[in-house]
Amino acid sequence: MTLRLHPVALLLASLLPVGALAEIQLDTPRAGWRQGSGDGAHFIQEVNYPASSVSSAPDQADTARILGQIKNMAKVEGAPARLIVNGVSMPLKVQEDGRFDRPFVFPSGSNNVEVRSPDGQQTRRVQFYNQGRGETPAKLRVLLSWDSDNTDLDLHLVTPDGGHVWYGERSLANGAALDVDVTTGYGPEMIASPTPLKGQYLVYVNYFGGGYNSEGNAAVDLTTAQITLISEEGTPNEKQESFLVPMRAPGELTLVKRFSYP
Repeated sequence: MTLRLHPVALLLASLLPVGALAEIQLDTPRAGWRQGSGDGAHFIQEVNYPASSVSSAPDQADTARILGQIKNMAKVEGAPARLIVNGVSMPLKVQEDGRFDRPFVFPSGSNNVEVRSPDGQQTRRVQFYNQGRGETPAKLRVLLSWDSDNTDLDLHLVTPDGGHVWYGERSLANGAALDVDVTTGYGPEMIASPTPLKGQYLVYVNYFGGGYNSEGNAAVDLTTAQITLISEEGTPNEKQESFLVPMRAPGELTLVKRFSYP
């Protein structure tokens, strides 16, 4: 009997050294029970343009970050690594050496984090119980990610009092704040509030601009945005909703969702 390998499997095998397998190392979080740390649990990050990736502050607490490396990573065109946090799946941009470092202030209670290699062949998953100690939990989160690299989408949120959170005004007196402005692809961008106002919210996505591919040609205009709304995270009343919105041309500002809190 002749064993035939799928063409994709043959391609992935050719991208790795002989005998090498992708390996996902997750330094933090780790499985088990732990206490959080209010010191160094930063949410808003400084951005140095061009912002090629999302990275944690140098003094970010280990209990408020997702840190690790995908070793011997097979690169698949158009397929980034993936990060799944408490059921929310989003692309994960990694450095050339496979390293990733994403700040995330976890809610109290049970949490799970999963990292998948770009080829989908390797997965690392941990589940842990987080006992908060000084962190201010987010009662409302809005997350934006998208499916094309070298592309800039921006998340905007209008709050019930008329406040507007975006990269030009990243925090408001009512507590809503944008964590980082990602300018080169995938995201995620996240707006969170520990003290959300009651009333109607408006979520906009701005297709700020497309990028260029590896040959220097203009990238395809169409990109798909994923928006996830999470309220009362980590409580029995948690609600989560995700939906996809096609973004067709740079310059578009699209109202993607109206919702009321609570």
